[in-house]
Amino acid sequence: MDRVSLLLVIIGAINWGLIALFQFDLVAYLFGGQAALVSRIIYGIVGLAGLWCISLLFRDREHVKE
Repeated sequence: MDRVSLLLVIIGAINWGLIALFQFDLVAYLFGGQAALVSRIIYGIVGLAGLWCISLLFRDREHVKE
């Protein structure tokens, strides 16, 4: 779950970078605009993954299973 969440957060970060640099929202482009249901679901999943990754900051690295 940690790796999937981290991957989704990285994808979200790349999307934000594209928005900042080129004013291009890749998720919206691929799935029919920002208001499209699929885009909103993807934004939500990436947001939940970001929340999950917050827990990585507070874990003891010696006890984390690979």
